[in-house]
Amino acid sequence: MGRNERKEREIKRENYATKHTAQKRRNTLITIGVLSLIGLIVAYASYLFLTMTDEAPGGPENAGALGSEHSHAGITVKIFGDEFDFSGAAYQIKSPWIHFESNDGSTIHKHATGVDLEYLFNSLSIGLDEKCFIFPDGKQFCTNDEYSLKYFINGESASDIRGYEINENDKILITFGGETDEQVQEYLKQLDNQEIIK
Repeated sequence: MGRNERKEREIKRENYATKHTAQKRRNTLITIGVLSLIGLIVAYASYLFLTMTDEAPGGPENAGALGSEHSHAGITVKIFGDEFDFSGAAYQIKSPWIHFESNDGSTIHKHATGVDLEYLFNSLSIGLDEKCFIFPDGKQFCTNDEYSLKYFINGESASDIRGYEINENDKILITFGGETDEQVQEYLKQLDNQEIIK
């Protein structure tokens, strides 16, 4: 019996050693794999950091780099004589390219060349074309037989403002309703006296 027990113990030791060695090898391979993956991720992140530009994702198609321009324009939107307020949180800094900021709803801030008003309104989920002004909740104000949508840039009438890129100190008026020419002139005077926050 002594010999058989010794032989069994030797076999157990060899089995234990073999299992332990296999487990150690497996753990080493897993550690090497994980460290290699971490190394690849760090290398890729470093590459991205070193090659990144000033462009933010999701910007306008033809926009310059962020910071390539910094322009401000005053804006007033009147719907049936009531002024629309862009100072609420729903309309503040929705895009780094062009936006309203600092709880001010009357000054547009543009931070890159090639950014037009259509991009601003799209970022605010407001639909805009030559006939309609459409709020995020779906309410539409469209030119018809009784009422009309009108655009003014620096006091001059414009048929459409979507493709317009603001310049420093521009003044933009959007009206919808049945205003007389005198009422529109009054809106334009109010807009001229409106402070542009820089």
